[in-house]
Amino acid sequence: MTHWIDTPRATALPDPIAEPQFYDGVLPKRAFAWVVDVAIITFLTVLAGIATLTLGFFLWPLFFVAIGALYRISTLANRSATWGMRLVGIELRDHDGERFDTTRSALHVAGYYVSMMFVLPMLASIAAMLVTDRRQSLTDLVLGTAAINRPG
Repeated sequence: MTHWIDTPRATALPDPIAEPQFYDGVLPKRAFAWVVDVAIITFLTVLAGIATLTLGFFLWPLFFVAIGALYRISTLANRSATWGMRLVGIELRDHDGERFDTTRSALHVAGYYVSMMFVLPMLASIAAMLVTDRRQSLTDLVLGTAAINRPG
């Protein structure tokens, strides 16, 4: 008798054993892309602070989170990669191997923010990226998504 735990979940994502080129170097690329994205979000938040005649500076955490969410959702929904990810040549793909739409982007960003709000999920997410074959974060594991090297 086969149990659900014995049966691997079918996915259209590239197989890390048969097609390792899709996952080669993804983890350091993802880390560098994250740094680039945080720098972009910080810059946009500073601009928002100036544009709101310093109100944005008094409400920095709210502005930073809101601008970050809008930036991440819009760029992921556009080409399945933030500007940082595009710079390093990676993109996110869903369970079916397709690029993200707006809904999938919003879910991924929500999962990212939830995992970043608490220490344990953040550490679990980092650990997951270090040990899973597809270098998936906690959010990726929940949604069945993965970051891959951009094909072609």
